[in-house]
Amino acid sequence: MRIGVPREQRPGERLVAATPATVAKLRALGYDVLVEHDAGAAATFTDDAYRQAGATVTERADVMSADVVTAVHLPSDVATMRRGSTLVATMAPFADPGLAERLAASGITALALDAVPRISRAQALDVLSTLSNVAGYRAVIEAAEEFGGMFTGQVTAAGKTPPANVFVIGAGVAGLAALGTASSLGAQVRAFDVRPEVGEQIESMGATFVQAEGASQEVSTDGYARELTAEQERLTAQMYAEQTAWANVVVTTALVRGQAPRTITKEMVAAMRPGSVIVDLAASGGGNCELTVPGERVVSDNGVIVLGYTDLPSRMPQHTSQLFGTNVVHLLALLTPGKDGELVLDLDDPVQRGMTVTTDGDVTWPPPPVAVSAAPAAVAPAPVETPEEAAARKAAAVAAAQRRGRRNAVLAGLGAVLTVLALTAAPASFLGHATVFALAVVVGYYVISNVSHSLHTPLMATTNAISGIILVGALLQIGHSSWVVSTLAFVAATVAAINIFGGFLVAFRMIHMFRKEA
Repeated sequence: MRIGVPREQRPGERLVAATPATVAKLRALGYDVLVEHDAGAAATFTDDAYRQAGATVTERADVMSADVVTAVHLPSDVATMRRGSTLVATMAPFADPGLAERLAASGITALALDAVPRISRAQALDVLSTLSNVAGYRAVIEAAEEFGGMFTGQVTAAGKTPPANVFVIGAGVAGLAALGTASSLGAQVRAFDVRPEVGEQIESMGATFVQAEGASQEVSTDGYARELTAEQERLTAQMYAEQTAWANVVVTTALVRGQAPRTITKEMVAAMRPGSVIVDLAASGGGNCELTVPGERVVSDNGVIVLGYTDLPSRMPQHTSQLFGTNVVHLLALLTPGKDGELVLDLDDPVQRGMTVTTDGDVTWPPPPVAVSAAPAAVAPAPVETPEEAAARKAAAVAAAQRRGRRNAVLAGLGAVLTVLALTAAPASFLGHATVFALAVVVGYYVISNVSHSLHTPLMATTNAISGIILVGALLQIGHSSWVVSTLAFVAATVAAINIFGGFLVAFRMIHMFRKEA
């Protein structure tokens, strides 16, 4: 089969659905790839680069007549596609009720990349997460350019400047990318999300989680957030007013099924300081801010800059195209189980069914809901015990603790007596070695126990060095005239070798997790 990659026709669009790197992966699945002339030019990918990757660079008519056509956006000339062919693109079928019928009239199979179910197995295909991640990063870059100050605080001979205050609304993919970028630039970051379970993710990225009591949001069966109720909107509005007045930069990301709920009113904007910046990532759905104009830069009466740009991913076309193309490769890998260049659509697979708009001219939209087990499994209630049973259980626990205490005291005393006897009978040189050993045990315990868990892997290199010293000493003692010394030396050498090789094995596996693919 042939896969066609057309040049995007939307004005100002710089993305492309396949890069030279992803073309090579598509060919590895058994497909021939056709790329339209200059399809990747705006993303810095030349026609020669596509040819070197094994693609055929040709005219648009040839590309649109391929068995599979993949694009970033729905092509305006989709009617020129062959009947029975397959279209893979973002097409917002939930926002255009008549789209499915128009695609069905063309007799094609249409797979909407922006309708991938929000389940863990489909994350590798989720272009919305890809675009949101880039948009969140770029939003902070745009805000930093507009903001009249530095994000990080400065302490110089001329005085000091405070860090910028950044408030992020929504801790989805775009929100986390935005707050992570702002934190890395040195800003003081606060973030809010109506899902309390994301608070740990927010704080792990260096931001402060702001909460509004009673404003917890539910998630629908397909993994997308539900709209807020009137009471939830009232509670969050109070918090928004406080946080936007504090912030120098506000990034909003609230989008529900393509529609943007209103989160920032013009009164809130009027209460912000002049020179503050609002970046509305939900501008494509109408905007979270009341002053947002999609695609434009607006300045309020009090000097607040409101950015409603809808092309943030396209402003970083090289990396965005690479990530988008990788999502397409993952989808084609799912649709090509034999890696023989033959596309097989399995409508029994909830992932494939969830993104299928039409099949060979038949309308299959909307798909049946996909169950998402986002909540933890219900825990069976503990059996209710009577007061007598509770008293008996507590008495048994106290008695067991007393027995353990007496046993530990006896063992400690016995150990102390044996240690004193051993030290008394031992030669004088042994007493010095024993003292050093005891101090090393105490010091080592307190040093290791106070090391952060995040540093345990680097610490492993240090313990490997110590084990190496032990190994050398043990090898020197093997063959000693005393069989006791030789036995202990052999055991020490064995344990040290296991620790060394095991430590390096774990370290190599940890490093491999962070190694980038070629």
